[in-house]
Amino acid sequence: MVYRILILILGVWACSTAVLFIKESEVHPVLLAGVRQLIAAAILLPVFLREYRRHRATYSLRQMTATILPGIILGIHFISWIIGARLAETANASLIVNLVPVSMPFFLYAMFREHPTRGEWVGTVLAMAGMFLLAGADFSLDPKYFRGDVICFVSMLFFCFYLALGRRNRHVPSLWLYVVPLYAVGGLFCVLASLPFHNPIHAYPTREVWLVLGLGIVPTVIGHSILNASMQRLPGQLVSVINMGQFIFAGTMAFFLWQEVPPAMFYAASALVVTGSIVAVRSHRAQPS
Repeated sequence: MVYRILILILGVWACSTAVLFIKESEVHPVLLAGVRQLIAAAILLPVFLREYRRHRATYSLRQMTATILPGIILGIHFISWIIGARLAETANASLIVNLVPVSMPFFLYAMFREHPTRGEWVGTVLAMAGMFLLAGADFSLDPKYFRGDVICFVSMLFFCFYLALGRRNRHVPSLWLYVVPLYAVGGLFCVLASLPFHNPIHAYPTREVWLVLGLGIVPTVIGHSILNASMQRLPGQLVSVINMGQFIFAGTMAFFLWQEVPPAMFYAASALVVTGSIVAVRSHRAQPS
């Protein structure tokens, strides 16, 4: 189990880099949400074909079509999160998107009748206390940002649903037979959704090309693939608690890249999230790899 936790932490770091690429890129948000997934699908296509040949006898059409719903849900999450984060205040958006551990137990129970352990609940409370501490000083109920807050909340629910669907589809014989069609479906959905608002066919600066490639490779190929694998192999609530560590990685990288000095509460919040993750992990006995 320790190995799987370490891999999950790597995935959380990879996902945390998404905000860096998005912040630097000027590509239309809906198109950006789609292209990052299509790049991931294209990069992983050789792996998909290798796994398909290996599992052809057991990989069914039903298992392939099972990726359609989570792919669309992921696409909606990416689109709504980018739009909502730009409409809401930063503190509000950061707090709302990290409510995943609060919502995840409801999805896990509704879909799998899975109850979090006492340790997972304690870890969740500690981690959420850290998030509220971080955002509480600046959190606003200004009606001007209400629409952005609502969109961020809906986006968070879609993210929970997407992760829970990854757990439901753990019967697919290979992770790559699940995530590659998922990225392809989500990418096509987003690109088609962007057409009424933006013409994607034009020349892009070299810098934008590298940013979009980075977004497709690091947080998508690496980050989201690991999150899906973790949802299949680890308790769902444990994954959602550890995933809250994204803001720690993002804040640290922003400091070194842009000299953005985090507020004092950042350190206390980080300590609570790390403590909550450790409590959640320690609540599970070691499992064979």
